[in-house]
Amino acid sequence: MDLVAIEEIRRLKHRYLRSLDLKRWEEFALTLAVDATADYGTPVYGDRLSLAGREEIVTFMSRRLGPEVITVHFAGQPEIDIDGDEATGTWNLLDTVIATERQVVIQGAAFYEDRYRRDADGVWRISHTGYDRTYEAMFALTDLPGFRLTANRWAAAR
Repeated sequence: MDLVAIEEIRRLKHRYLRSLDLKRWEEFALTLAVDATADYGTPVYGDRLSLAGREEIVTFMSRRLGPEVITVHFAGQPEIDIDGDEATGTWNLLDTVIATERQVVIQGAAFYEDRYRRDADGVWRISHTGYDRTYEAMFALTDLPGFRLTANRWAAAR
């Protein structure tokens, strides 16, 4: 068992999620292989969302998750299998999205099904990521009369 590779992939997935939530798009891009694909089964967008290539994935995320959208992604309980310079991983996902301008909160869970590749530079990158929701719930902030957003890192960026 290649414990070093498993730890590198664990750190890669956490960096993917952290840079996504902090909107650090250049860092987010570096977690993805140039030819990466993404396939998200989330009802909020209607049909399955399929993206091809690092540039398309980063462009989509940066446009859809700009400063008016707060996200928090937690992924844990990884099952990672290494096969040379390729690997697969399954992660439990819990996430919350607060769309401040739309006054909507989305909460959900899923299992990420990822593929990874160690590129020629020796760095592991995500070659495919995706999930199908186990559940997704949406509600308006007006449904929560006591809800008050007391901190928002991106409020000044709008």
